[in-house]
Amino acid sequence: MTSPGTNRRWLLANRPVGSVSVDSFQWTESSIPSPGEGQALVRNLWLSLDPTQILFTSESMEQFAIPIGGVMRSLAAGRIVESKVSGFAPGDLVQGFFGWEDYSITGAGPSPMPDDLPLLKLPTYVSPEVAIGTLGVTGMAAYFGTVDIARAKSGETFVVSSASGGVGSVAGQIAKIHGLRVIGVTGGKEKRDRLIEELQFDGAIDRNSEDVGSKLDALCPEGVDIFFDTNSLPSVINAVLKRLRHLGRVVLCGATPYYLSKERPNEYVNYTALIMKRGRMEGLLAREYFDRFPEAQAALAGWIKSGRLKPVLDTVVGLENAPLALQRVFTGANFGKQLLEISES
Repeated sequence: MTSPGTNRRWLLANRPVGSVSVDSFQWTESSIPSPGEGQALVRNLWLSLDPTQILFTSESMEQFAIPIGGVMRSLAAGRIVESKVSGFAPGDLVQGFFGWEDYSITGAGPSPMPDDLPLLKLPTYVSPEVAIGTLGVTGMAAYFGTVDIARAKSGETFVVSSASGGVGSVAGQIAKIHGLRVIGVTGGKEKRDRLIEELQFDGAIDRNSEDVGSKLDALCPEGVDIFFDTNSLPSVINAVLKRLRHLGRVVLCGATPYYLSKERPNEYVNYTALIMKRGRMEGLLAREYFDRFPEAQAALAGWIKSGRLKPVLDTVVGLENAPLALQRVFTGANFGKQLLEISES
């Protein structure tokens, strides 16, 4: 049992390579810090476990890398306990790039890490877990990737990889809302079935046990208009590019299998297939749309309220399980957005 006034924390013990291991993190306890001028003390409630956060454990991030012995960090939601920041008061629910710990000190300015959000108040019209999950950065990527970059149109065929992940599960549902025919590619028969039964996808493919190309021929006999790719697997990309329709669009939004690897697959990706189809391939970084996050959050919240969009949250409970929760993202154990609820110490 943790004594009152203790701050439980996970520190980075070594830089993971190849896979996420619990041994890469060190569990420790310290006293609860006090905020200085321009800072706030936040009681963390939820952690968002995203593949990209592992990039900050790498020395390749140079000055932005989490130092060995430093607190592991991620997008998180919490409640302000004490504030010396104008516009933020005790009790406010906020999100930011906080530590894997019970209590974090944060300021109102930009995050100390690149590409992440400053201290922001959570939307009040949804629960904190939905705010940081479905309406969080992964939801923003799904929304802008589908609506802005893919320019989804009713009647088109939409294929999404890692369809049972945090981004893919939302992107597929947004495409359905816009009147598209949606096919999900995932890993595992159970996930394939859940995409159809729970999320109402028009079809799904288990890339582990089924031939992706043959299944695409059966499910998309007229070809694919939009491919929303979240994992950069050459075998899947090649299969879809071969079946891309005239003026087809490809959205690139992640490379989870390679974030921990120094090697890249030798398999050739047939980008030349875009030429004859006059196809377009474009990368997506959700942070580029930061000023428009309220627009996307309002749309997603409206669809949730009406029952047209289902929040798909995979929750692990207990700060002590944070490394295991991150591990789930890289092993594909999660179905939907991976979150961790920090239980009271």
